[in-house]
Amino acid sequence: MFNIQEELKKLPDQPGVYIMHDSRDVIIYIGKAVSLRKRVHQYFQPSHDEGIKKAQMVKQIARFEYIVTDSELEALVLECNLIKEHRPKYNTMLRDDKTYPYIRVTLGEDFPRVLFSRQQKKDKSRYFGPYTSAGAVKDTIEMINKLYQLRTCNRNLPRDTGKERPCLNYHIHQCDAPCQAYISKEGYREKIDAALEFLNGNYTGIMKSLEEKMLQASEDMEFEKAIEYRELLGSVKQIAQKQKITHTNGEDKDIVALAKDDNDAVVQVFFIRGGKLIGRDHFYVRIGTEDTRTQIITTFIKQFYSGTPFIPREIILPQDIDEKEVLENWLAERRGSKVYIRVPQKGVKEKLVELAQKNARLVLNQDKEKMRREEGRTIGAVKEIEKLLDMQDIVRMEAYDISNINGFETVGSMIVYEKGKPKRSDYRKFKLRTITGPDDYASMHEVLTRRFTHGVNEQQELKEKELSEEYGSFSRFPDLIMMDGGRGQVNICLQVLEELGLNIPVCGMVKDDNHRTRGLYYNNIEIPIDTHSEGFKLITRIQDEAHRFAIEYHRSLRSKEQVHSVLDDIPGIGPSRRKALMKKYQSLDAIKAASVEDLMDTESMNEKSAWAVYEFFRNAVVEH
Repeated sequence: MFNIQEELKKLPDQPGVYIMHDSRDVIIYIGKAVSLRKRVHQYFQPSHDEGIKKAQMVKQIARFEYIVTDSELEALVLECNLIKEHRPKYNTMLRDDKTYPYIRVTLGEDFPRVLFSRQQKKDKSRYFGPYTSAGAVKDTIEMINKLYQLRTCNRNLPRDTGKERPCLNYHIHQCDAPCQAYISKEGYREKIDAALEFLNGNYTGIMKSLEEKMLQASEDMEFEKAIEYRELLGSVKQIAQKQKITHTNGEDKDIVALAKDDNDAVVQVFFIRGGKLIGRDHFYVRIGTEDTRTQIITTFIKQFYSGTPFIPREIILPQDIDEKEVLENWLAERRGSKVYIRVPQKGVKEKLVELAQKNARLVLNQDKEKMRREEGRTIGAVKEIEKLLDMQDIVRMEAYDISNINGFETVGSMIVYEKGKPKRSDYRKFKLRTITGPDDYASMHEVLTRRFTHGVNEQQELKEKELSEEYGSFSRFPDLIMMDGGRGQVNICLQVLEELGLNIPVCGMVKDDNHRTRGLYYNNIEIPIDTHSEGFKLITRIQDEAHRFAIEYHRSLRSKEQVHSVLDDIPGIGPSRRKALMKKYQSLDAIKAASVEDLMDTESMNEKSAWAVYEFFRNAVVEH
C-alpha cells in the first residue's frame, strides 16, 4: 500500500520529473521541478493554492513516482517527452499533433531531386520550410520540376545510366533524362542551382525567362507552348506575391500569440523563414479556468517545439514567460545554435505580434460559433427529444438494426450516440446464431438478449472487482433505446428487458409508406415530430447510421466470402448460380418447393445443376 505521507519524506532535494497516478494506476499529471522535495510537497499542503483543476487532481492521486535528473534542463526535456507519450488528463495540452512538410533537395546525389518530406534529417540534403500547407508544397515541387526539367524517378544515377528506357516525362519534355546521359552532371547541376535560387525567393530570372519563351513561342505560332509558358509564369507570380517580406535581415522567426477565454485557448503562429512570411497556423489548447496566459504560452512552447524538427533562431512572444532561460538553453540544444525568446515593445515585430493576436482571437470566436451550432445539432437536438418524450437527462442512446439477404444470412448492429454524437468505439456487431430465414422480430430478440445479458454479466464482474463501468464495453446501459420501427419492434425490446429484469425506456422510430421518418412511438402512442427540427434530424441520422453499420457488416462478410447458406453444400452450385437462385426465389422453402423445370429456368442453371438442387432438398437433411 502506497503511503503518500511516508513517501513524501523520501523525496530528494534534486531536479527531476514527478508523475502522479490515480487509483487505477493511470497517469493523470506530469511535472518538472528544480527541487522534487519542495515541489511535490506543495501539492499536499492545505494552505497551498494550486487552483481548482490541481485541487481536483490532488484528490485523485493514489501514488506518485519520480525520476531524478542532473539539471533543470534535463528535467524539462524528460517532462516534454513523457507528456507527449502519456498525454495526462490534468496537463495543459495541445489538441493538435501536427507535422509540417518540407521541400528537400537531395544535394548528396550526383543528379539531385526535389522531394516532399515530413522530416528534416541530418544529411547532405538541403531543406526548405517548414510550410503549413502540404498541398502548396506539392504544387511548388511539381512546378519546379516542370520549370527546370528535373528528374522525379528513384533510379540510382550514374550507376543505372542506360539500363532502362527513359520514362514518359522525357517524352513530354518535363525531364532531360540524365538516366540516359542526355544531360551532363554539370549541366544538370546548373538547373539545380537555378531551382535553389527559386526556393530562396529569387524569382526575377525565371519570370524573365518564361516571359521571353512565351513571346517567342507566340511569334513562332506554337500557341500550345505559349499557353504552357503563360500558365507557368502565372504560377510563379502567384508564389512571388505570397512571399511577403517582413524583415530585411532574412532570419528565421516564429511569431507566437494567444487568445483565450475561460475554457478554451488558441495559439496563432506566423512562420517567417529567410525574412519571408511563408505561412501561419493555429493550435487549440486544452486549459483549466485558472491557467494564466503565461502558463499557457510556456506550455505551448514546450510541447510544440518538442515535436517540430525546425527551431527558428528567434521566437517572438506577446509577453514574458516562466523559465525563459532554461527554455532558451533547451531550444538552443535542439537547434545547434543560439535561440532567443523575445517580447518586442515597438516596431515591425510588435506589429506582427498584434496581427497574430487578432488572428488568434478571430479563430477562437469562429470556433465558439461553430461549437454553438454543433451544440444545437447535438445536445440541443437531444433536449428536443427529451421534451417530446417527457424525459430528462438523456445522455446515451442506443439503436439497433437487422440486415440479411432474403434470410440466407442475418446480422445485427448496435450503434451508440452520447450527447447527440456517435460514439463509434461502443458500436457492436452481431452474427445471428439461432435464427435462419427472414424473421426480423426473432433476430432482434436474439440481438437484444445477447447485448443486455452480456451487459448484466459484465456489470456483476465489475462490481466484484470494484471497477467502474468505463472498464466494460457492454456494462453501460442506455438512457433510451431507439428501435427502427413501430409497435412490433418496441414490444420485442420491452419483452427482452422484462425477461432480464431491466427497466430502460424504449421508443420506436416510425416511418411512413415512403420509408421516411414520421414520428416516435412511445408508451403506446405515436408522437408526431416537426420535420424541420434538430431533434427530427438527429433521429434520422441515428436511423441511417444504424442501417449503414448493419449493411457494412453484412457487406464485409460477403466480401470475405463468409456468407454461407445450405446452397453452398450442393455440388455444382457456385457463387453465380447461388446468387441467381437467391435473386429468383425469396427463401429456401421456395427453392425447395421448385420443380426441376422451374429451376432450369433460372439464370446460369442447366439441367444437371437443377437436378442437383432438386435432389439435394429431397435426399439431404437440411437444417432450416
